[in-house]
Amino acid sequence: MFSRVLIANRGEVALRVLRACADLGVESVVVYSTADAGAKYLEFADDSVCIGPPPAAESYLNVARIIAAAEITNVDAIHPGYGFLAESTEFVEICEDSNIVFIGPRSDVMRKMGNKVEARHIAKDRKIPVLPGSEGAIESDDEAVKLAQEIGYPIIIKAAAGGGGRGMRIAHNEISLRNMLALARSEAEKAFKDDSVYIEKMLDKARHVEVQILADNRGSVIHLGERDCSIQRRYQKLIEETPAPGVSDDTRSAISKAAVQLARAVGYTGAGTVEFLVNGDGRYYFMEMNTRLQVEHPITEVVSGVDIVKEQIKVAAGEKLPYHQKKLAFRGVAIECRVNAENPADGFRSSPGRITEFIPPGGPGVRVDTHVYSGYEVPPFYDSMVAKLIAYGPNRTEALNTMRRALQEFTISGVKTTIPFYRDLIEHRGYASGNFDIRFVDEFLGSV
Repeated sequence: MFSRVLIANRGEVALRVLRACADLGVESVVVYSTADAGAKYLEFADDSVCIGPPPAAESYLNVARIIAAAEITNVDAIHPGYGFLAESTEFVEICEDSNIVFIGPRSDVMRKMGNKVEARHIAKDRKIPVLPGSEGAIESDDEAVKLAQEIGYPIIIKAAAGGGGRGMRIAHNEISLRNMLALARSEAEKAFKDDSVYIEKMLDKARHVEVQILADNRGSVIHLGERDCSIQRRYQKLIEETPAPGVSDDTRSAISKAAVQLARAVGYTGAGTVEFLVNGDGRYYFMEMNTRLQVEHPITEVVSGVDIVKEQIKVAAGEKLPYHQKKLAFRGVAIECRVNAENPADGFRSSPGRITEFIPPGGPGVRVDTHVYSGYEVPPFYDSMVAKLIAYGPNRTEALNTMRRALQEFTISGVKTTIPFYRDLIEHRGYASGNFDIRFVDEFLGSV
């Protein structure tokens, strides 16, 4: 096992990894920007290093400063959390060259699966269904128009690199396709320093379902079930739940096997998710692989009893996974709401500022992952998420009732949050019944 791990992230996920390290008896080093200098979780770390001013490019995305912090604090490994450098192949390569273990897949594996075009090819080679689309990055607008005419509108344009919904646009005709290609390329270049895009047939009525996998460096690959991530706005996930409602046992089994097959084919190690679109008749299509820890991992931990972050660390240290697929049992239903400092009444505008009162819910079946407290200053420089609210029950009805209670108990004052939005959304007949798809939030917002 490692002696010291550097956590190259901030906020809730930094605290989550810090706690996992403490439980494993591993010392932790946390980096921080000057905007996070007062964060209380820094007090729980064995060491901390300031890596620059608030802008992420000068701190949490500054590879040279993070590597310097790792070297001066004599760490064995770096955990990237999610976001920032978690899926940066270049960062992984520098860690490898510096003899620092990156807690995640190897750079060559990340390069294969982090590029969505190459990942599509790998999936197709394994007979895993993919949506009709371009075989490689689109070289010209005319090429895109010709292909769109063949496969039919609507078309979705995606950045070949990166994720998080950036560089994604939908086109319903040739004019919008040409316009959206330019916008997608520009956004992809800014976000990932790579303007490569590809196109796929857009499924309007489908669910976004992802499979959580874990793999060690001895050839063992397991899945921990699937999560439904269809409740999203502008490709940003809002609510996730496991198991996915409305997905048949046959489809569940098929996508789980496909996820394990894909991970094994590329020699994947660590935690990752394989993402699919599932339509109403149960047909599924590979979308991409996220080569990192996911924000929504707690709901899988709740139903599987597996601490995914601890397993990430242990696998990276060379340990064998202690689980066998047939012996894993998934119990109950878990739902997560991402609580953001945003104003839903003002187009979900970010709402930074001082939290004057923070009273999280509690009781049976409730988990709150957060680094926030009364008096905390939400900075304007980073993602607006302030907490993850997880509700658990033996079945979906009870899990939803627990979520209702928890949302009513949750008090955050001083900034606007998405809590009122969730209180309304979960009462919608479509959501409560489990009858929803990736367009649900757009339709819900159009009706309120």
